[in-house]
Amino acid sequence: MAKELNIRRVVTGHTADGKAMVAIDEISKNVVTKRPGQTSTVIWATNQLVPDMGPLGDISANVEKTTVENGSVFRIGRFEPGVAARVHRTASIDYAIVLSGAIDMELDDGKVAHLKAGDMVVQRGTVHNWVNHGPEDCMIAFILVHAKLPEGLEPTG
Repeated sequence: MAKELNIRRVVTGHTADGKAMVAIDEISKNVVTKRPGQTSTVIWATNQLVPDMGPLGDISANVEKTTVENGSVFRIGRFEPGVAARVHRTASIDYAIVLSGAIDMELDDGKVAHLKAGDMVVQRGTVHNWVNHGPEDCMIAFILVHAKLPEGLEPTG
């Protein structure tokens, strides 16, 4: 049974007269588990690389893939110890911030980067896998921005 993932998301917007307001303040509802030991939620997503800041346009609940073509995805993920492998490459530049715990990022050349809370990763469309060998869960924030992969490379996830 998957653990709960209670992530509060606060999204701002504008009133009719242009003043700042809180448009959404809730526990994120679109929590998914697509493999044993990993749970995530999309906090916000866009389907344009220059997002329209007018209408709220919350598409976060509709994100079914890792990335959104010509858009961005802000996701929080929890990786439990022994999380199932998922070796993949996305057509995106990913900014990852380890929030708590520790995790290993394995690359397809056999290299492993051990990451701990406070570490940052810029993932540039490379094949990778997240492995948690530790005794506690690891929480990571991901901001994925659709990008063009180098010639001859294809996304795998």
